[in-house]
Amino acid sequence: MDHLIYTAMSGASAAAQRQSVLANNLANASTQGFRAELSTFRAVPLRGDGATTRVFALEATSGHDEKPGAIQRTGRTLDMAAQGSAWFAVQGLDGTEAYTRAGAFQISPEGTLTTTGGLMVLSDGGAPIDVPPGADISVGSDGTVSAQTPGTPSSTIGRIKLASATAEDRLVRSEDGLFRTASLNPLATDATARLETGALEGSNVNPIETMVGMIAAARQFEQQMRLLQTAETSDKSAAQLLNVG
Repeated sequence: MDHLIYTAMSGASAAAQRQSVLANNLANASTQGFRAELSTFRAVPLRGDGATTRVFALEATSGHDEKPGAIQRTGRTLDMAAQGSAWFAVQGLDGTEAYTRAGAFQISPEGTLTTTGGLMVLSDGGAPIDVPPGADISVGSDGTVSAQTPGTPSSTIGRIKLASATAEDRLVRSEDGLFRTASLNPLATDATARLETGALEGSNVNPIETMVGMIAAARQFEQQMRLLQTAETSDKSAAQLLNVG
């Protein structure tokens, strides 16, 4: 009877974990540049003495959905949407280079180009981009940042680093929500990458599809719990039979 209990328990645990992943995706359905986390089930045979007769269900995250989100026009100069498979390079709180598709940038009080969360946007040289006080900013499609102060001609102050992941070193989501390479090595600048100014990329989460998945996961969890209840009932019935006589 304990075989059924442990098998049903593994199924319930996997369903609960999938529900958690889907709930996080749904909560970020309106987060700029968010990439939906993918989840998969896999069967793992139980190894041990005797024949392998039981299979446990395990839930694993298989990465993220790389499909781009919808583009939202804003008309704001410092709002940018990376095109294709390009990513913006920023400096994470741990000091390492990380990547994001959220392109709502701003100029910090210190005059540095940052994200809305205060992370420094990196140039193609890996350094922050400093903006002169009172300058008007314009950004080209290749990420070149130009500044013009009153009475002076426009000058280039840097180029936003745009990078594209490779099949050999894919991007994975970190605990801080940013993406980094699996090797933790910085990606090279993609000279062919382009961005669009005055626009932001939305989340690629499909709310309806995610809600349907949550309902399916909830039903699967309930089914596993009923199996546990069945095992408990059968165990009580067997104990009563053993006590007879």
